[in-house]
Amino acid sequence: MKTLLIIPAYNEEESLEITVRSIISEVPGMDFLIVNDGSKDGTAEVCRRNGFPFLDLPINLGLAGAFQSGMKYAYRHGYDCAIQFDADGQHLPEYITPMVNAISDADIVIGSRFMDSKKPRSMRMLGSNLISGAIWLTTGKTIKDPTSGLRAFSSKMIAYMANGLNCGPEPDTVSYLIKRANARVVEIPVKMADRYAGESYLNPWKSVVYMTRMTISIFFIQLFRKRLGGGC
Repeated sequence: MKTLLIIPAYNEEESLEITVRSIISEVPGMDFLIVNDGSKDGTAEVCRRNGFPFLDLPINLGLAGAFQSGMKYAYRHGYDCAIQFDADGQHLPEYITPMVNAISDADIVIGSRFMDSKKPRSMRMLGSNLISGAIWLTTGKTIKDPTSGLRAFSSKMIAYMANGLNCGPEPDTVSYLIKRANARVVEIPVKMADRYAGESYLNPWKSVVYMTRMTISIFFIQLFRKRLGGGC
């Protein structure tokens, strides 16, 4: 299966090379594309110095815009599967092959941290539970780890997300694709590591805002989005 790893990167000069080297070591020959999302540090230089394929966005579009840029590339180059993969080292390349295998019988594969273990008690996990509940109430589908950033998408989903106007790699989009495109979603158990360097975008306050925004979007905003006809 022709697969592309899409690696959005914003100010990841300290971790990017280590992440990519680990991918090359674990899955030699795997196609990957780094999307430099208007970084202010040396992320682009890391790509040039190592000969890593990358898109160099002139401004910061955020995760949604960066990922959709990668999806447009995947769509135009005829990929069967696209995998969202973090540049900071949290996602482990040993799960790439299992995700590719799982997409054969699904449209979206989510690498879930909570299939074999319970969620820890925290505000962030409370928000994750709220999003899971919102998805279940609106689609009837149970997703244990809706905020996992390790996701694989089939060629059908690549087409929808590449051509849509609001198709970021977020739980509300997954919910929408289940409901409007009959997307088949499966989860596989994964573990995640700590970041190699830097700090997470989601500090406690931003986590609360993010979880609230996702829940509202799933319950209300999705009702006003049109049924899919080739794009979100």
